[in-house]
Amino acid sequence: MSRSIHPTAVIDAKAELADQVEIGPYATVGAGVRLAEGVVLHAHAHVAGRTEIGPETHVFPFAAIGESPQDQKYRGEDVRLVIGARNHFREHTTAHPGTVKGGGITRIGDDNLFMIGAHVAHDCVVGNGVILANGAMLAGHVSVGDHAVIQAVAGIQQFLRVGEASFIAGHAGLIQDAPPFCFLQGYPARVLKLNRIKLERLGWDAARIEAVERAFRIVFRSRLAPPAAFARVREELAGSPDALRLVDFCEGAERGFARAR
Repeated sequence: MSRSIHPTAVIDAKAELADQVEIGPYATVGAGVRLAEGVVLHAHAHVAGRTEIGPETHVFPFAAIGESPQDQKYRGEDVRLVIGARNHFREHTTAHPGTVKGGGITRIGDDNLFMIGAHVAHDCVVGNGVILANGAMLAGHVSVGDHAVIQAVAGIQQFLRVGEASFIAGHAGLIQDAPPFCFLQGYPARVLKLNRIKLERLGWDAARIEAVERAFRIVFRSRLAPPAAFARVREELAGSPDALRLVDFCEGAERGFARAR
């Protein structure tokens, strides 16, 4: 299958387009953009800068991908946005490249869904299978682990981490790291419960979930101080890599981690 490019699309001669790319009416593609095989830019989609988009990714109408970062220190340096495969950027989403201070690159993995109006700021790192619902916003230098869900209009403060398989409820405001496998809610966001539903959907068996739930109870329900809770998890659940990842994440939180209500 050859490329399909609408005659009203505006494509810079320096852009690199693979086979089977589809570009709809009035879409724009800037110099330095690289589109892999099977990328679809819907009508009025806009891709700019040194942006690489992986196979079978869809960019929907009025999404703006790769424009200059919203950072007052940015002075036109050569920075990049690298996007993996099978992502969906719905209408009015935005994703920006990195800045020099942040290493010059924003990275987005595979199989992510960015719903209407979601924003990925400069120097973010987004894993695989992540969902940002309508109006969810990542400030600069945020990292998001695999299979995390950030619900509508939730905001993540700069330099924070969202742990794998965590759930940030709608309208929440995260001002400390969100531990993996947890359900968080409110402003400031607090840990409400284990995100058991997500773990089940990921195919975890009962024993695996029970181990991480035991670690959750020790860290968030035992009233032990964090160092004592972490030590207890390592002693009692040394055979659970998931439990150890939970405590390693919390222990490594430079800006603290969200606690239980």
